Amino acid sequence: MDRRIYEEYVRILEEELVPAMGCTEPIAVAYAAALARAALGCIPERAQVMASANIIKNVKSVVVPNTGGLRGIAAAAAAGIAAGREEKKLEVLSDVTEEQIGQIKALLDAMECTVEQADNGHIFYIEVTLAGGGHTARTEITGRHTNVTAVERDGQALWQEAGDEAEGPHPAADRSLLTVEQIVEFADCVRIEDIRDVIQRQIDCNTAIAEEGLRGDWGANIGSILLKAYGDSVQNRAKAYAAAGSDARMNGCELPVVINSGSGNQGLTASLPVIVYAKELGSAQEELYRALVVSNLVTIHLKSGIGPLSAYCGATSAGCGAGAGVTYLYGGRFNEIAHTVVNAVAINSGMICDGAKASCAAKIASAVEAGLLGMQMQRCGSQFCGGDGIVVKGVENTIRNVCQLAKEGMRETDRTIIELMIHPCM
Repeated sequence: MDRRIYEEYVRILEEELVPAMGCTEPIAVAYAAALARAALGCIPERAQVMASANIIKNVKSVVVPNTGGLRGIAAAAAAGIAAGREEKKLEVLSDVTEEQIGQIKALLDAMECTVEQADNGHIFYIEVTLAGGGHTARTEITGRHTNVTAVERDGQALWQEAGDEAEGPHPAADRSLLTVEQIVEFADCVRIEDIRDVIQRQIDCNTAIAEEGLRGDWGANIGSILLKAYGDSVQNRAKAYAAAGSDARMNGCELPVVINSGSGNQGLTASLPVIVYAKELGSAQEELYRALVVSNLVTIHLKSGIGPLSAYCGATSAGCGAGAGVTYLYGGRFNEIAHTVVNAVAINSGMICDGAKASCAAKIASAVEAGLLGMQMQRCGSQFCGGDGIVVKGVENTIRNVCQLAKEGMRETDRTIIELMIHPCM
């Protein structure tokens, strides 16, 4: 394999598969608030959060971890201010104590906090401005969850980076090099020592939160319901484990998740079905690592052309990735994986994202089902062909169609979803 592509693929995995506690959008708000609090140097009297509509959508209904069940942008900001450790980025709230939970609630009651929608053209945008002690501080995150583009105190830049016009600067690794064919080649030839740590961390973290989701009473308990209602088949367990991880994560569980494409739900969806199938098939650990490389990189490939936030449910892409990873475990390579991906996106590409919340677990189950059905179709010699809806000849061409549908075609859908969520019809 070309050396540059090999190294870029390793870097993509290292950049994308990182741990995060809680839903990543409220955590990004908490991270921005913690940075602003550090710049201000004291507990503020007033706070203002400006956020793009998609951030508001994804923070509105989800529980912020380590806050005693609080929800929403103001709660996330207060948590970051009162107890956040900004150096831990997406684990900014991982070390909150019981005493600090009380401080978060007290600050939320005492501090004047306003939340406004930012209409500046950015799909992913968070700006936190704090005032107190005669000073002000401002932080700005653009494009992705940890991409800090400004930190200011009293109008003076402490740190600033010029962002891309629409989405902020991209991570260092070149995602345009991703193709399904080269992903499979990379999975076949990658030295395990180059990816072991990042993949094993994903296995450990995501399995732990899935098991907690099945043990505890989290949200709508979609994972446990799947097992009770539909039994212990490997296909059902694959859906149940992924859904259970989301049950726990969306409802305040404090265990970390290794994310994919900025999303914990996508990280769970891309990994847990593959882990479940590997155990069922008795796959060697190395084979599981290679299959997870496939599932993660296929998910990243699909998401790279869509962007971090849209009206298109990200679990759909991750379900395709999971189907590809399971196909790899069964011995499938490029042709079989390409057919799996095309089949899966043809089945489930209409699922919308209406924010982070308990029902995400059910959408994950649906996305995993589509990926597994796509896999079983190709194993039985059946496939969707060019001309079937948005499917065209060639997996990369079909992926481009899906990305255009999600990024361009669903913009009005996104606006309508956000309007319905922010100003619901009574």
